[in-house]
Amino acid sequence: MKKLFLVLAMSSLAVAMADAAEQDTVNRCAAIISQFQQMPEKAIPRDVLRQAKGLAIMSVVKAGFIFSAKGGQGVVIARTPRGWSGPSFIATGGGGWGLQAGAQVTDFVMVLNNDAAVRAFSRGGNVTIGVDVSAAAGPVGRTAAGAVMPTAAVYTYSRSKGLFVGVSLEGAVIGTQRQSNFNYYGGPVRADSILSGVTKAPPGAAPLRRALGP
Repeated sequence: MKKLFLVLAMSSLAVAMADAAEQDTVNRCAAIISQFQQMPEKAIPRDVLRQAKGLAIMSVVKAGFIFSAKGGQGVVIARTPRGWSGPSFIATGGGGWGLQAGAQVTDFVMVLNNDAAVRAFSRGGNVTIGVDVSAAAGPVGRTAAGAVMPTAAVYTYSRSKGLFVGVSLEGAVIGTQRQSNFNYYGGPVRADSILSGVTKAPPGAAPLRRALGP
């Protein structure tokens, strides 16, 4: 009986720790959105956010000397008729080599400008930036004309900390993290169910949804 209780307690602790890790990612993404909005010269225009069908937000760490490795985690969230959906977890990773050295943490915000871009992230598989969805650097500044028709399915914004030669989002493969979604929602759930709003957003997603506004 004691052994069974210990196993159950350890299982509950593991689930709680996993959920805490996912909540940290959600909180970090909310902070990234807030930080982008506090950069007057490089802020994402309000009109761009108001017209967005969704956003993918993530932090990517890249480090190396000659040979390099990168990895990052974040979430994608979509606009629904009832407001912003809950977060679906995403990640990226990879390696490379060449004339590059240093270390860098880059925060990315990808504005999904149309329904096709949201569907690409809803499939529950991988999305290759520049292949599955067209991407372009987004307009910046509070006075930028956000009413202009988007020139790409995805607008990319980045904010780097550190120094690294050769960082680019083009060609990055971003995959849905099914296990993280399982942990955060407490059971098996599909990305399309989350992003369509069919799966209710957990209370922990409230800070991120508030940071995005209406």
